[in-house]
Amino acid sequence: MTKKVFFIDLPKRIGEGVELFGWVDTKREHGKINFLDLRDHTATVQVVGGEELAAAVPEDVVRISGTVKQRQERYVNQKLPTGGIEIEAREMSVISKAKTPLFPIGSAGYDIDEELRLKYRYLDLRRQRMLGNLKARFETLSFIRNYLKERFFVEIETPVLTKTTPEGARDFLVPSRLQKGEFYALPQSPQQYKQLLMVAGIERYFQIARCFRDEDPRRDRAYGEFTQLDIEMSFVTQNDILELMEKMFTELIEKVFPQKRISVTPWPRIPHHEAVAKYGSDRPDLRRDKKDKDELAFAWIIDFPLFTKQTAEDFYHGSGKAQFAPSHHMFTSPHPDDTGLLDKDPLKVRGLQHDLVLNGFEVGGGSIRIHDPAVQGKVFDLIGFTEQQKQQFHHMLEAFKYGVPPHGGIAPGIDRLLMAILGEPSVREVIAFPASSGGKTAVMDAPSSAEPEQLAELAIKVDKK
Repeated sequence: MTKKVFFIDLPKRIGEGVELFGWVDTKREHGKINFLDLRDHTATVQVVGGEELAAAVPEDVVRISGTVKQRQERYVNQKLPTGGIEIEAREMSVISKAKTPLFPIGSAGYDIDEELRLKYRYLDLRRQRMLGNLKARFETLSFIRNYLKERFFVEIETPVLTKTTPEGARDFLVPSRLQKGEFYALPQSPQQYKQLLMVAGIERYFQIARCFRDEDPRRDRAYGEFTQLDIEMSFVTQNDILELMEKMFTELIEKVFPQKRISVTPWPRIPHHEAVAKYGSDRPDLRRDKKDKDELAFAWIIDFPLFTKQTAEDFYHGSGKAQFAPSHHMFTSPHPDDTGLLDKDPLKVRGLQHDLVLNGFEVGGGSIRIHDPAVQGKVFDLIGFTEQQKQQFHHMLEAFKYGVPPHGGIAPGIDRLLMAILGEPSVREVIAFPASSGGKTAVMDAPSSAEPEQLAELAIKVDKK
């Protein structure tokens, strides 16, 4: 097969003969002349020809050979990167015929039943809006990687098969074949690993991390799995973390989303109690014009209470006697001015937690971590951990005996961040193959039953009652 010519490069090749491979987007007939809009993942280009184009229908995969021609000035389409040229076809062959899609691909797609779109996601992703969202996601992650690399961060992957620990959400469990009756857990976040990397002396770590939580889906939260930018640093203050993020995301918007504008600078830092009192929410939408899709209003929420009153739904009531649950998570450091209140009035203790808010959505959260084993033990006691539960974190407490630096971090959610920046109605619009609202994986019809032989090998019996 001839080397692929990407359509975005065609305006540089006026007068040259080319061979194009792509999908037929639309077809128009004017007497004996046929016009095709042919697309690949970089652009759409107009092809003009006669009978050689007659066999093509929309969504066919075709090969077309022809010559790149300059359009007459009156026919130039300034809105398209290829709007100044067209292809004069010599020959076309249909590589793969296409059935008529079950829904229109040329529209934005918002009015189409989402379950149908997810079932045929490979068709849904052909629409320009969805392709644009995936490209924006790629550009965002590329920018972040380069930005952090220039500032001495090291990207490190952490295990996906890990240990189940009570961290606040339901784990996804994976049975072990080699240790029958025991289970791995998919990570809710790399929280413990990144803190261990600080003990290891890495100092500046990041990861584009896959995280897994068995939580009910919402429009701003995908079911099952999501992606976050995981960052941890040693020898930093809370202010250091906030400044790094503000500078990075400001530059990201300028370079990757130039049509967007940040309306409030510097980003406000609002104490939690003030946000709730003034806005009725700890995720305030500070846009001046909430109808303006291109306006972005970032803010920091700080000075959260370290603890909340524990409820029956919390995962921390191992002893059945605890009154408190972590507001953020059990590794968040208390504010240094409030440590004396841990023994007197824990609900008045502020945590060194910080949430990043954008247009009314929490798009990231983090904290300065506890690095003193005695303080960590005190927090475990206050949230009611039994000795057995404490043993689930023995690896961390043991590591902290070997010299642990003060450290902290943040984990912006990539899916929710892009949803807010792009003004999409759901995080599923910025994920290639998201799960449906009912927890079914797009296209694959997962979860599904396992074969009896598989269950027997894992020493598992299934009770569907």
